[in-house]
This record gives sequence, structure tokens and C-alpha cells, in this order.
Amino acid sequence: MTSEASTRHAIAAFVGALVDELVRSGVRHFCACPGSRSTPLALTVARHPAARLWMHLDERSAAFFGLGLAKALQEPVALVCTSGTAAANFLPAVVEACYARVPLVVLTADRPHELRDCGAPQTIDQIRLFGTHVKWFVDLPEPDSSPELVRYARWVACRAVATARRGPSGPVHLNCPYREPLIPAE
Repeated sequence: MTSEASTRHAIAAFVGALVDELVRSGVRHFCACPGSRSTPLALTVARHPAARLWMHLDERSAAFFGLGLAKALQEPVALVCTSGTAAANFLPAVVEACYARVPLVVLTADRPHELRDCGAPQTIDQIRLFGTHVKWFVDLPEPDSSPELVRYARWVACRAVATARRGPSGPVHLNCPYREPLIPAE
């Protein structure tokens, strides 16, 4: 298997497990914005038969739409965005979710670890970006199709939803680094 095919397979397995477990744990609605780095998440959600993908052009609007949806449905909603300042635009809704005790699962795509803190374009430090306004934060490993990491993706997704729901409810943040190519295997 070529390096590109291997990366695409790893993304499909890892992100597929993450999204599937989010849905199994009760997340039915995903609010996403266009962006290249978040392509693995958006495509995987779009392909999942039990997930509803709400596309928005603006991250701040998407985040507040997701917040309102979570309030109305009284269930966790996922927010999905690309890397860089796109993630920072989720902050106002994350803060409101924290104080209003609304369950959100925030999924921010990120650069692979080797492109962090080295002057790569359009990057910001996304580690603990939302500070104390989230109940739990995880910087996920880069996708891998090993059984151990696929199980880990499922465990993180399950715990994220449970933590967002557990009283008092509130937002959680999963930072998701992806290496190119960003299109998962079918």
C-alpha cells in the first residue's frame, strides 16, 4: 500500500470509528463549516446514515446554530471546523454553552503534530483553545488504522458525549490533527 493510500485508509478507519461512536452515543446533529483540514470529519459525517449534517459558511453562525439546536433538542450536538482561526470563532458559543449548561461536542481539525509551532501558514495553537470553558479536552493522535487506536477513537467519542451530558452539562473539545491527503478512503 502506498503512503497516500495508507494515510487515506487510516483516516477512514480512525475518523469512521470516532464519528460512528459519537452517533451511537447520541449525537445525531453535526454543524460544520467548509474547510480543507476538516474534510475527513465532514465527509465521514455526510456518509453516516444516522447523522444529520448542517453546513454553514460561517463558524460563529454554525456554533450558535448548534448551541440553539442542542438547547431545543436537549441533546448533544457536534460542531465541526477546520484548523486555525476558524476554531477561535467557536469561542463565544462554547462560553455560552458552558454557562448555560448545554452539551456540545466541539471537533476542531488541526495540522499534524510536526506542523505545529514551526511557522506553518494559517495555524494557531489549538491546544486547550477554549480553556476552562470546556469540561474535557483531548488532543487526539493522528489517525491510524491499528485496532488499538480505532478502539481509542471509540472510547474518546463515547466519553466525550457522556461528559458533555453529565450534570452539569456543557461543552467538550476534541482536537483532531490530520495529515494530507485529507480525503478518506471509501
